Amino acid sequence: MIVDSNVFHGFTALVKQAIAQAGYPECSPVIELPRDENHGNWTTPVAMMIAKSQSMAPRVVAEKIIPFLARHDDILKADVAGPGFINVTMKPAFWQAQIAKILNAGLSYGESNLGGNIGVNIEYCSANPTGPMHTAHARGTCLGDALANLLSKVGYKVTREYYINDAGNQIDVLARSTFLRYREALGQDIGEIPAGLYPGEYLKDVAQSLVARDGDRWLSADEAERTAAIKDFAMNFLLDKIKQDLADLHVAMDVFTSEKKLRESGAVEACLHMMTEQGLVYRGVLEPPKGKAAPEDWEPKEQTLFRATEFGDDIDRVLVKADGGYAYRLPDIAYHLDKFKRSGPIMITVVGADHSGWVKSILAAVAAVTDRKAQFSVKMVAMVNTLDNGKPVRMSKRAGTFVTLNDIVERVGGDVMRFVMLSRSPDQVIDFDFAKVVEQSKENPVFYVQYAHARCYSVMRQAKESDFDLSHLESADTSLLNDDDELRLIRKIAGWGRLIEQAAQAQEPHRIVYYLQDVAATFHALWNKGSECTTLRFIREDAPAVSLARLAMVKAVATTIASGLKVLGIEAVKEMRS
Repeated sequence: MIVDSNVFHGFTALVKQAIAQAGYPECSPVIELPRDENHGNWTTPVAMMIAKSQSMAPRVVAEKIIPFLARHDDILKADVAGPGFINVTMKPAFWQAQIAKILNAGLSYGESNLGGNIGVNIEYCSANPTGPMHTAHARGTCLGDALANLLSKVGYKVTREYYINDAGNQIDVLARSTFLRYREALGQDIGEIPAGLYPGEYLKDVAQSLVARDGDRWLSADEAERTAAIKDFAMNFLLDKIKQDLADLHVAMDVFTSEKKLRESGAVEACLHMMTEQGLVYRGVLEPPKGKAAPEDWEPKEQTLFRATEFGDDIDRVLVKADGGYAYRLPDIAYHLDKFKRSGPIMITVVGADHSGWVKSILAAVAAVTDRKAQFSVKMVAMVNTLDNGKPVRMSKRAGTFVTLNDIVERVGGDVMRFVMLSRSPDQVIDFDFAKVVEQSKENPVFYVQYAHARCYSVMRQAKESDFDLSHLESADTSLLNDDDELRLIRKIAGWGRLIEQAAQAQEPHRIVYYLQDVAATFHALWNKGSECTTLRFIREDAPAVSLARLAMVKAVATTIASGLKVLGIEAVKEMRS
């Protein structure tokens, strides 16, 4: 019997065994799911893979492997199709046996050691502490957190990291903007907010808290002392708000790294020194790109340049400007080097689409300073269009220029926001319609999946009311589950282990959303079939053994959905409320 709890692993091992028994060299077979159920449960082109090395016709190879597959206890039939595909259909008993495995695993169902406890650092969210988190931050946060959960589920040792950009011009602008609101809080007329400063009313809260702590002491203070004090106060106030937003989403970061502290530690100078020692920098004049507008940091003067083109970038990049000041990318490089030393080679950073010009540059830099040892990737999230009944919602009163993460959570809840933000590939634009995402209809995928889980628990409650003993469902006689739609549902939930490993390898949490929608649709279809045909109802008092088998299946569906929602960071509700 196949005993691996991941049916894909078990079948792969079986195919490898048949290949060896047929006398062919060892290989790693590709296993796929047929698009047409009439072509079996599994299909593999392994005969074509072997035929190439053996100088044989693929169908001949397949015909030699098939008898060793067909004799296996779990296989109903195996045949050759097309140019040499091997199609395999498993016996119903094989699928029926998966129910007990799922129930015994519980919420750990789908876990594996694919990652081998290898360390992975995922940096996400990382909103500048100059204002509230907005929709782009929300999407990046949902993606990063789900990706962290996903990789943890399959055995990676994940570190969740937030990089605080608390140095640079944007923090100076924050200090000036806060001082203006501070004066306003003390009764002064500040007039219109000058261009270049942050206009959002959220700074009123910062200013009022500053007044509560310090009174009017900063009105007459030395400018340098005032700016430093207000900068720290405002930044910490807003960072606390960001942390509260993350807590409301049940996001718990493992590490908060400060750019300011990184600079103060000497890490930036050390990074530059190392790059100089290794010949990664030179003194030169950077030519502006031909046919394009010159970059902001270009000037026809000798500067310290990074040999970025040797590592895949389009142009060499400025690290130290002519006046001796650091270009913004040097602390960035130092940060990634620091992260590499702390966390190991696998690093993932989630950013908004507005960072597209930064990606090639940082990939080149990380490759250079880690001697190409880092496995570094950048996930960019596309924009989110916020709508209400199809009409654009362009800004928040509090933020002044954008819709905040808090606006969304307050209106629809964190779970709904997460599901929608993860419902598309990150590079696809999302239309987030406040009215649509809370609709209780099958057209709303959030509701449809949550409703499937709640329906499962509704069945369990009804069973308890009918005095069914649900304490040992893993021992139910699942051989009684013979309807085609029952077997189809079982096959669907039995594929969770393979699906989650594929999603992890591709680093694509949205695959889980699609899978859960598919499971929910298959379950709802079976429910509806039972409504039309009484013999297929989950609970039949005239057939207690059949009922227990179906209840075991229903609980396994609930377990699978809950396991998937947990990876997405979403609560699996047991009862729907309007």
